[in-house]
Amino acid sequence: MLTWFVVLVGVAGFLTLAMRRGPLWQWAILALVVGLLSRLTDQPEFAIDLFSWGTLVALIPAIIFGLLCLTPIRKAVLMGPAYGLVKSILPRVSRTEQEALDAGTVGWDAELFSGRPNWDKLLKIRKTALTAEEQAFMDGPVNTVCAMIDDWDVRHNRADLPPEVWAYLKEQGFLGMLIGKEHGGLGFTAQAQSQVVSKVASRSVAAGITIMVPNSLGPGELLEKYGTPEQKAKYLHRLAKGQEVPCFALTGPHAGSDAAGMRDVGVVGYEMYEGKKTLGVKLSWDKRYITLAPVATLIGLAFHLHDPEHLLGETENIGITLALVPSDFPGVEIGRRHFPARSAFMNGPVKGRNVFIPIDFLIGGTQYAGQGWRMLMECLATGRAISLPAIGTISIKHALRVTSAYARIRRQFGIAVGIMEGVAEPLSRLVRSAYTYEAARGVTAAMVDEGQKPAVISALLKYRTTEAMRDRVNDALDIHGGRAIQDGPTNYLFSGYMMTPVAITVEGANILTRTLITFAQGALRAHPYLYTEIEAAQNSDRKAGLAAFDKAFGGHVSFMLRNMVGSFLHAVSFGRFASSPVTHEMARWYRQLARYSQSFALVGDWTVAFLGGDLKRKQRLSGRMADILSDLYLISAVLKRYEDEGHIKDDKPLVDAIVRDHLFAIEQNFAAVFANFPNPVLAWAMRVLVFPLGRHQKPASDRATYRFVRQVLRPGEFRDRLTMGTYVSMDPKDVTGVLEDALIKVTRAEDIEAKFVRAIKKGIIERRLDRDAITDAVEKGVITEAEASILRLADQATDRVIKVDDFEFDELAAKQLSRREESTSADAAE
Repeated sequence: MLTWFVVLVGVAGFLTLAMRRGPLWQWAILALVVGLLSRLTDQPEFAIDLFSWGTLVALIPAIIFGLLCLTPIRKAVLMGPAYGLVKSILPRVSRTEQEALDAGTVGWDAELFSGRPNWDKLLKIRKTALTAEEQAFMDGPVNTVCAMIDDWDVRHNRADLPPEVWAYLKEQGFLGMLIGKEHGGLGFTAQAQSQVVSKVASRSVAAGITIMVPNSLGPGELLEKYGTPEQKAKYLHRLAKGQEVPCFALTGPHAGSDAAGMRDVGVVGYEMYEGKKTLGVKLSWDKRYITLAPVATLIGLAFHLHDPEHLLGETENIGITLALVPSDFPGVEIGRRHFPARSAFMNGPVKGRNVFIPIDFLIGGTQYAGQGWRMLMECLATGRAISLPAIGTISIKHALRVTSAYARIRRQFGIAVGIMEGVAEPLSRLVRSAYTYEAARGVTAAMVDEGQKPAVISALLKYRTTEAMRDRVNDALDIHGGRAIQDGPTNYLFSGYMMTPVAITVEGANILTRTLITFAQGALRAHPYLYTEIEAAQNSDRKAGLAAFDKAFGGHVSFMLRNMVGSFLHAVSFGRFASSPVTHEMARWYRQLARYSQSFALVGDWTVAFLGGDLKRKQRLSGRMADILSDLYLISAVLKRYEDEGHIKDDKPLVDAIVRDHLFAIEQNFAAVFANFPNPVLAWAMRVLVFPLGRHQKPASDRATYRFVRQVLRPGEFRDRLTMGTYVSMDPKDVTGVLEDALIKVTRAEDIEAKFVRAIKKGIIERRLDRDAITDAVEKGVITEAEASILRLADQATDRVIKVDDFEFDELAAKQLSRREESTSADAAE
């Protein structure tokens, strides 16, 4: 009996200290107590001979822990060897990686990596809201420019925005939303910028990108943050008013995703400039895929700066540096435009060879020479959180808006196609993705407005949103069938379909963002101890490095123990005792989020510790861990949206379904990590700690998802809420207005239509091209004249919706021939 008591004390003590992350001296006391109690059980008279061999053996753990409490002994015996081992295992951080890590901030991602998320840090993020001025801009200029755009004309006839649209964008300040009011800009929040880009992109993705680029990574933001007073005075007002059109040139033929590997170079020296001997930089560069380059008047450039004569300081290879060069500057060559996925937004190459620029062309002056990569990463951390998540999210919501209408209007086999389970399945995915990614877009933009630079979150959101965009646009095309693949003036889906590869490729190709950046950089940036340990291991001062390592390593060990115990306990209790900030119906999902965050902290920690520098090569494992992290983040965003919007009753089944899907995906990815982990012993241990009772999460049921599909097939608040932010026209002559008009008329006629269809099935009337079945229905008493009028309006509206475009036999060929002739003429002129 006493033996079991000792075991109980030992286990209880271990669990308590592990969960509370007790210091080393508390472990020493626990070992002492357990050792003494174990000796009591061996003595029939409960007397302990402190100097017997048995007692000494029982107290060995306590003695070891006690000695390790003494810093000199701990450093000599334990930390010294561990320090050397870690130096050989952990990945070495390059200069560009260091700058990337230093550029952003950590927030909710660090809470997820910690395994014990602080819910206040999530729920206290500001709600998605616009100022009165921003809302007025959305209701005024944004709606106006949307109404001005004919997307077919833009992408097919012009391959550019019309001059009047360009002029309006410049006059109304669309290109200077991020520039402060003191410089003539709109000074909008990140939330407003995101929503403006979204709404315009729902009308024309090319127009959305045209607005997005000057307000994302580019000269405007770089000048706001780093420009000299003279540069700000010279350029910001002109950029804000559209008098300058900016672009930023980073990518080159030999530096795509590895942008830091660019071959573009600048050499510091003196040359004659405007009749004077001037200190400057001789630049040579070759850039491509540069959005707005064909129409840009001001080019931002990234290049490696060298100072062989030490005119700026002692360093010869200064590093990546940024400069602003007017497009009409001597030696600048704007190449022929690219045609990315046949989209109309301006994109093309920029070149220059031995172009001498004065030193004051460097952004921020010589003070920021060599800091270009950090500057870019800081801007990318915020810009990427706004731009492509906005494009991806609005593409999903637009697809849902038009597809939900079409699926109700279009009938086959006597019923609306959306009612068919086979069609309801992809339509339900559209519904779930629309709610999920709007939640994530909104909370991420809010983080930026609070001053965060969420580098890891912006990376994971970019790849998840654009991947979802690709999948959901495909779902929309599947539901539309032939209506969607016939391109023309009335096709409202094909433009977005063509644009998906562009969104997936730019600002960090999704493949590499997922497998190289999200988890690997996230682990370094957001892990509570790892980055400190790496810094300590790379410290050239061994004494200082060992001291820092000693402190971090001790914390890391206690962190690991807590993760092991916490993960196991949450697993065997199915998360019932995990934390939740609420007591209402969503409490169980917060607990599950806490549970899997604990498991992610455990597996992530062990993965990095075991793989070390090999993590960059184990990209499949890294990608799966990135997926788990992003699923945790998406669940967080969905729960916060539900909280912020006041627990809307109609949304509860939808939120339940979304969370179930992501929890199921998390378990699947954990299982794949364990199945492919290089060390089978660690894989087995992680599986036991995370899934001691097996996997039990299941995705949303067919019945649950079918219910909210039926809801979205009708006009109303549910459909409007899911697709908020899309441009909606009620004009039946408009490309999407025809859908809204028809949906209202078909819904109004549905009871009449039901009687009409029943009469057809009974053989009372017959649908034939040579007869008016509605007139027959009136004559045979199936419906009244008034009902016939309503049904005719619905029928006519339906015919307008299902009509597809056609062309004269030689019309499209003539268009292509004209383009070939223009190209030939251009070649001849060169």
